[in-house]
Amino acid sequence: MSLEQVKRTFSTEEIKSLNAKYRKLSVTERIEQLYKDFAADEIMLTSSFAATSAFLLHVFSKINPEQKIYFINTGYHFDETLQYKEALTNLYGLYVEDVTAEKWEHDFTTQDETWKKDPDLCCSINKVKPLEIIKENFTVWVSGLMEWQSDHRSTLDIFEERGGILKFYPLLDITREEREDFIKQNQLPFHPLISKGYFSIGCKHCTAPGIGREGRWNNSPKTECGLHL
Repeated sequence: MSLEQVKRTFSTEEIKSLNAKYRKLSVTERIEQLYKDFAADEIMLTSSFAATSAFLLHVFSKINPEQKIYFINTGYHFDETLQYKEALTNLYGLYVEDVTAEKWEHDFTTQDETWKKDPDLCCSINKVKPLEIIKENFTVWVSGLMEWQSDHRSTLDIFEERGGILKFYPLLDITREEREDFIKQNQLPFHPLISKGYFSIGCKHCTAPGIGREGRWNNSPKTECGLHL
């Protein structure tokens, strides 16, 4: 978004209208329509390059290969995630930019092992805060959340206002089977840890093998890092 542009806001009725319009579209149609309803420089796309990120990134690479993708590099990712990120970047010719915490804050969480005693604080420092600064420059934030992934995500809608930005979830109503069928039919690469029993993949300290999101923040009621709350 240029300095001359004012960040747009949307009323409850306008968001309801967007949802009615987009709900009947396919994933590809939703993303195509997004660029008709919003200027390219209003759109922020993030990817964790986890589990099956290839789905959303594949569609965007076909519709707008120039779209910048923000990757929140917490400094605690599995080596396999970084390798997957590099593989997808090269495969689709993606334009990826890392987002990181300030060095002193990240160093604190490392020395303190904050993820053990206060995982919310660790996520806040290494994930939420770095992106807060960037998202002020955009009107709409695209994320690949799907409603079957958690109880919280099942309450979402395709568009909704959260934290001063319009969130857009084009994959929200895609089932697990539809996602996996799409990936197989298009011969997209799965994250290498899936074959080892990981279904939801975050930082290596807080991720264990498990179905759905049960392997995240193991032995903790925490199910979200805070980015999408």
